[in-house]
Formats: sequence, structure tokens, C-alpha cells
Amino acid sequence: MATIPVVVKHQGKKYDVEVDTSNPGEVFKYQLFSLTGVEPERQKILVKGGQLKDDTDMSKLGLKAGQTIMMLGTPSGSGGDLVRPKEPVKFLEDMTEAEAAQQQGATPAGLVNLGNTCYLNSTLQTLRSIPELQDALVKYKAPDSSRGFGAVDIVADLRDLYRRMGETQDSLEPITFLNTLRKVFPQFAERSRSSNVYAQQDAEEAWSQILAQIRSKLQIPGQSASASFVDRYMTGNFVSELKCDEEGGEAPVESSDQFLKLNCHINANTNHLRDGIANALTEKIEKNSEALGKETTFTKTSKISRLPQYLTVHFVRFFWKRESQKKAKILRKVSFPKELDLVEFCTDDLKKLLVPVRDKVREIRKDEEDIERARKRRKIRDAGADVPGASGEAAPKSKEKEKKEKQEAEKKSADGDTEMTETYKTDAEVDAERDAALLEAKKELHSLISPQLLEDDGANQSGIYDLRAVITHQGSSADSGHYTAYVKKTAPIDPKTGKKGEEDGNWWWFNDDKISEVAGDKIETLAGGGESHSALILLYKAIPLPSASGVVE
Repeated sequence: MATIPVVVKHQGKKYDVEVDTSNPGEVFKYQLFSLTGVEPERQKILVKGGQLKDDTDMSKLGLKAGQTIMMLGTPSGSGGDLVRPKEPVKFLEDMTEAEAAQQQGATPAGLVNLGNTCYLNSTLQTLRSIPELQDALVKYKAPDSSRGFGAVDIVADLRDLYRRMGETQDSLEPITFLNTLRKVFPQFAERSRSSNVYAQQDAEEAWSQILAQIRSKLQIPGQSASASFVDRYMTGNFVSELKCDEEGGEAPVESSDQFLKLNCHINANTNHLRDGIANALTEKIEKNSEALGKETTFTKTSKISRLPQYLTVHFVRFFWKRESQKKAKILRKVSFPKELDLVEFCTDDLKKLLVPVRDKVREIRKDEEDIERARKRRKIRDAGADVPGASGEAAPKSKEKEKKEKQEAEKKSADGDTEMTETYKTDAEVDAERDAALLEAKKELHSLISPQLLEDDGANQSGIYDLRAVITHQGSSADSGHYTAYVKKTAPIDPKTGKKGEEDGNWWWFNDDKISEVAGDKIETLAGGGESHSALILLYKAIPLPSASGVVE
């Protein structure tokens, strides 16, 4: 083991360090971490050829005894010294059930099927994936009028159920919430015609009824007055025009309406979610025309004038079949995207606000991908720069080596003038320029958001959505079959810094009390096309905009 004593200078202090040149740069960084308290990822160490990297071969740096090395960077905390944790480390086996359930990556609680209640379990698990709803429910206090004997409050029961689910990894019986739901909405207490058990119900009806209760009861404070949680985060607006199809009919009439979900109407030509949404936004209506004095056809065309932060999309798969006197299911395959752009369905006024932001987001994403690809290519190049090829020839030289050789080869011509040579930038300089350009682009992005959208904190500011949950139905009829829910795993949060990490792309599959983790590719199989699991309800969330500091909020 060859060690070389060097001096590291950091913030006016000097540290004597023994460098083991057989180790990579990462080990050297951890040595400095123990001395300065600056985490390795926050260190900028200036060495010959640029900035020290984790995989730098220390033996190639030509370090000399007593050499001074400059280090920049500050620790993430308020102090640079290593300190003992304020609380003792607690191992999983020593944690309470509630503590274990709240650990990063813990399997969430399931819900027991109480007899054809899979429609409810899948609905509850999907709604639980909305963090803003969880925060609002924690603060909810039932009004005095709902506390008397025999009084019921769905929102209070939902709050209590979610609290219990957050304190365990076992499965719970949602009996209290179910009984309250059946009292408020008796249709969910219907019995099967063929037996005395409770009948299977439609998850979309349960979703709509529960949201209606949340909408009327759950208020959140605003700048001027309290607002309904559902109205702020889950309600959109339409601008519609109703026009008579026959000449001589009434003049077109415009109206404004709210919506809690976008329908996807399925016909013989519907192959994609976009087709179904377009079908639903243009509908034919039979009604009496006073101008014509008869029943005739009107066309209602709707455009979106407000996009909520959380968007519900409903595949209208069930219809009433007269022959069998029950709801049948449209089994056609309809694909849907994990990222949904709804700008084309918006009013012209809303498009003017959304398009600049949407296009800038796409530009920033492309720049980030280009930067990441370039860094990966450079890492591969640097790793093989000094590795001989199979034929014994030297591998391609790095930019730093080429620059050094050109500088050494520079010479004067006969008349005394210096010959011009090409100037190269170091990798660190290139990275700094790209990062600066990306930061400016993010600042520009936030300047493009209109004051109107900034004031509406529950609205989508780009028109782009990310798929967060799917409720599926298996079977050929709404009166039978089985419902499950898929919920995208959220990014882990560092308990020390509070910063979000990266999502791994996996999803939780909630099949009543059976919870399993599945790959993101599984979601692509839920488009339908038979009696297998097919999407019935999609829950999308507005994409988070990259912040000007470079950290996704």
C-alpha cells in the first residue's frame, strides 16, 4: 500500500491526510468527510485535470508529499462536526406496530372483504393515495349536529379508518365505515336476488357518493374564505355550447358547468383514452325545440376551462342490457397513457396559459436527459481511457489528456508568432455551463406561469398529468366480478433532510387484504380486451414543476 501525505485546505483550515493511492477518489472523499463534516456528494475537490470524481484513480494524479489540495463545499446541516444522534437508533424488531407501519417502504395495510365489498376496498385504497386529502382529514372535526345518538358522518369515519390503516401493516375490517355508507346510501345495502348476501356494487358509484360527502363536509382554509377540498383539488370546469342540428332552430346557448370526473365513452372506434374523452365532450341530445315545435337533435360541445390538480377519469364500460335486465360490460380494449396531456381539450383562453408552461417543461426534461446521457458517456469514456485494448493498443485519450498534450506541443513559428491551437473546456467547466443554463430555463419556466394559475393552488399549471392509481374490474357484469386497485409507490423521503428521492416505478396492488408490489409494466396490461382486469377509474395528478433550485418540489 503506497501512501502519500498531502495537505487539504478547506475554509481557511488545513488538514494533514494520508492518501492511499490504491483506493479510488470515493475513499479519499470519505476521509475528508470524517475531518470536515462535508458529505462526499457535497465536496468539490480540485486536482490536476479538473474535479475529483468517485471513480478517479488516485495513482494517476501524480500526487507529491506535502502537496496542497483545495476543497470546496459545506455540510448539509448547520454544523460541520459529526454529532451523536439525538435519539437512540431503534431496530425494527423493537418498534411498535404503528412505528413499523410508518417506515420507508413498509407494506401498506389491506382491507378485509366483508362480502362483495371489493368495490369499496379498491375505492378507499385509491382515495387514500391523495396526500392532501390525508392532511385535510387529520384536521377535520365533525360538527356538533353529527355527534348525537344515531348520527352518522362518513367523513369522520373515513378519517378514523385511514388513521387506523396508517398505524398497522395488517388488514383491517372497514365495518364502521361500511355501515355508515349503507345508512347514508341505502343502495349499497341491497341484497342479491339469488341469495341473502349483500349484492356486488359499482366502484364508480361508491367513488362518486363518497366524494360527494367529502365535498359537502370537508373544508380547507383559504386566503379569503374556506373552500371545499374537492372543489379546490378535484373539480374541473366546462364551458359548453348547445346547438340545434336543424336549421331554424334555437340560437346556440353557452353555459358553464363543473365536473368531478371526465368520462371516456367507448364505441366501436375507441382504441385509446383520448378517443373516449373526445367522444364524451361531444354528445347528441334529443329534446324539444320551441322554435321548430318538435323533438329534434341538439349537439352539446364542451371544452375544459379549469383543470384540477387531481383528475378522475371514468371508463364508461357498463350499460343496461334489456335482455338480461342487468348491467353488462363493454369488453373492448382501450389503452391509456401513464402521462396524459389534456391541453387539446381546453378552451382557447386556458390553452394560452398552459401551452408556454407545458412546452417549457418538455424542453427542460429534454435538456436534463441530454445532460444525464452525456455524463454517462463520459463516465464510460473515462473508465476506459487508460485501459489497453485487446490488441495492446492504447484506448482513446480523454479530453483532459488531449488538452495537456496540445499545450506541451505548442511552439513558435519562424517569425516568432505563436501558432494557434484549439482550446478545450474541462468536463467541470462544461457541467457548470450546462447546469447554469438549466437553472435559467427553470427560472424562465416559473416566470411563464400566469398570476391566474398561481393564485389557484388547486389547479394544474401545465396541462400534463401523471397516472397515480387505477381501479380495475374483472368479469363481464357490474353485478358480479371483482374489483382491485393499483396505486403508484411514492418517492421515499429522507427523514434528515426532508428531500424526496426518486420513485422506483413500482406499484402496490391492493386485492382486498392481499397486498403485493408489481412492476410498472403491469399497468399496461389493464387496458381490457376481455374479462380480465380492465381499468374502470383512473386517478391522475398534475405533474410537479421543477423548481428554480433544481430540486423537484
